[in-house]
Order: sequence, then C-alpha cells, then structure tokens
Amino acid sequence: MQALLELDCIPARMELFPAANEDQWTLIKKVIDDCDYYLVIVASRYGSIGPTGISYTEMEYQYALDQNKPIIAFLHRDPRQLPSSRCESSPDGQQKLTTFREFTQQKMVKFWTSPSDLGSVVSRSIIVLMRNSPAVGWVRADMFPDKDATEEILYLRDRVAELEELLEASQTTAVPGTEELSQGEDSVELEYHTDTTYDTNKPVKKVKSTWNEVFADMAPAMIDEVSEGNLMNAIERHIASRKNPRNLNEFKCRLSDDCYNSIVVQFRALGLIAKSERIKKRSAGDTGAY
Repeated sequence: MQALLELDCIPARMELFPAANEDQWTLIKKVIDDCDYYLVIVASRYGSIGPTGISYTEMEYQYALDQNKPIIAFLHRDPRQLPSSRCESSPDGQQKLTTFREFTQQKMVKFWTSPSDLGSVVSRSIIVLMRNSPAVGWVRADMFPDKDATEEILYLRDRVAELEELLEASQTTAVPGTEELSQGEDSVELEYHTDTTYDTNKPVKKVKSTWNEVFADMAPAMIDEVSEGNLMNAIERHIASRKNPRNLNEFKCRLSDDCYNSIVVQFRALGLIAKSERIKKRSAGDTGAY
C-alpha cells in the first residue's frame, strides 16, 4: 500500500469490499472497471470461496483478465516457509491455491519473500507497467472542465475546422461573379518577344491559344510549389509549341510581363491557382514569389 501511495497511485484494496453477496460482487466489478491496473498478491491462502466454488480473489483476477486490464501477480517465492497459521489448511484449498498460482504465471508475475521485499518489487514493477501500458488516470474534480465548458470547447473546435475548410475552398474556388470571365475554350492572345535580351523597344509579337491549353501546360509545373520564373518558363514553352511544335528547343521567346500578370490574375480569379502559403526553407538569396 505504502509503495503505491509513494508513486502517486490510488490503491483500491478488495479487502475494503467484502464479497458476501451478489450486490457486493457487482460493486467489486465496478471497482475493477474503474481501475487502470490490477495487482494481485498471493501468499499461502486461497481465500474466501464464492458460490461457484472458486475464491473471490481468483474471480477478481479472472474478471480483470477478461476486461483486458494490465495485470501483475506477486507470488510468495516459498509459501512453505510461512507459519502454518497463515497457510491453507484443507487439501482442497491447497490444490486450488496451487492451480491458481500456476494460472497467474501465464501473465506477468513477480516473486517476493518478505513484506519489505514485496514493497520494492511492487514499486519497480508498477513503474514498468505504467510506462509500457499508459492509462487514463485520475484528476482532481476542480481541475476537470464542467459540462458547459466541455461543450463549448467541442463547438469551437468544430467551428475552427469548418472555417478552415471554407478558407481552403475559397482559395481554390472561383469567386462568385466570375462566370462572365474569359475561360475554358475562350481564345486568348499571348504576347512575347523573340529577343530575349529584355529590350523593351523590340516589337511585341502575339500568338493565339485558349485558356484551357495554356493551363494544361502550366499545371504540371504546379503539382508542387512553383516559382514565378518556372511558371513563366512553362508558358513560354507553350508559346514555342504553338509556333514551332516540331522542335521546341529551336524557338526562343520571352513572355511579356504584362501578359504573364494578366494570366496569373485571370487564373487566380477563376480559383485555378493560389499564392503559396507554405512555410518552406529556402536559401537566403531566394527572394522569388511562389
């Protein structure tokens, strides 16, 4: 008992619940149900016999086993060394005790020889048991939230999850009123320069495509987070496929900044792309947008 109290455990000794009738046995089962662990100490007595012919101690052990409670049995190493006044006197009781000891050894079991030894064995064993089989445990009543607070916490948690879903959906869903925007198989003119030296005085050239075709060539690059530069390269490869489909590498072009911005704004308005909100480690020199 002292060993368990020193480990902040709350022992529920079965001796405090004398099993003399069915109602008290029901109480004992409830106590076992409420416990996190079940420990049984067996010396040299089988215990009080129940209506089924087995002792209440064995009935308790079997019930705890049926409820899948973490169990440890502490058996006296040599019951024959105990005084005869503390030993089972009847041959039938001795046989049942032997059978019960053998039965408990099918699960975790520890042996002891004296009261002080028992305290040490219990302390070490329960520490290991709690580590290997963590249980719910108990808290003070004034530290447990009342029903109203619990319901409010659950409501707020569900509400947060609902709002997070709405936020995620809003980032990938077309804004209401965008039905009239150019999209799908509607035609779009892509503006580009064949001079890749970024000379703004060079004439702008145009090629026709559709929004679906442009997005089809952009989409593979956006399976994962993509930089603006790589996204622009994907559109430039799309232009090359329109101008020189047989040899894309021979056609060099640079998408105009205005055209790129228009495409990005259009697809964001349609809910097809979104600015990356991921927290990702990048090099100090990486100042690009994604």
